[in-house]
Amino acid sequence: MSGHSKWSTIKRKKGAIDAARGKVFTKIIKEITVAARIGGGDPNANPRLRLAVNSAKSVNMPADNITRAIKKGTGELEGVNYEEITYECYGPGGVAMMIESVTDNRNRTVADLRHLLSRNGGNLAESGAVSWNFERKGVITVIKGSYSEDDLMNVILDAGADDLSDQDDYFEVIASIESFEPVRKAIESSGLAGIKIENASLQFVPKTTTKVEGKDAEQTLKLISVLEDNDDVQNVYSNADIDEKVMEAFG
Repeated sequence: MSGHSKWSTIKRKKGAIDAARGKVFTKIIKEITVAARIGGGDPNANPRLRLAVNSAKSVNMPADNITRAIKKGTGELEGVNYEEITYECYGPGGVAMMIESVTDNRNRTVADLRHLLSRNGGNLAESGAVSWNFERKGVITVIKGSYSEDDLMNVILDAGADDLSDQDDYFEVIASIESFEPVRKAIESSGLAGIKIENASLQFVPKTTTKVEGKDAEQTLKLISVLEDNDDVQNVYSNADIDEKVMEAFG
């Protein structure tokens, strides 16, 4: 989980750059459209859509963009028919990866992923070869305030959270899928001074990590980065355990 947390920090920094390029908008619009298609257009009755809308608001996406994406998902407006596909792969040094994609052309997506993987020391894996080592978890990023770690710990444990880690300027809370919403709501209603949820999402969290160093570590970070830059890729998760200094130098 340490590797997961470190990469989350890198992604937060990278997210600011992606937002400036508009990439974040594109990915969130896809997520809103798919979530609305699957669970309906009411965020109050559709937890996945509510998370996507909250993500959109966190990067200051205009309300009109959000509304159009929802209507395209529900069929009120004509839109692209997106398909969700999760790929399993291996990276440099035997690192395991899960790639979540949303695409309107699966042949293009798999061809692009094979190309990116082959150029960066990775390859696609058979179904089940990698997924056994990952658990679907709720991950909540909480901005620090004048409250203490113990204060937050008491709130989340009572709501059923699994873990809490200190990541410099924020706390990362891990919860099961079942406890995710109760924990999120408990944090929002806690009344702790200065507390704010920056992001809340369901992610693949590795059960065990693989230590990678030197060239393999650098190549792993590059591979994750180029995969995340692909327009069809929503998220990339890995079990890489890389030294913090290497990750900071890359970030």
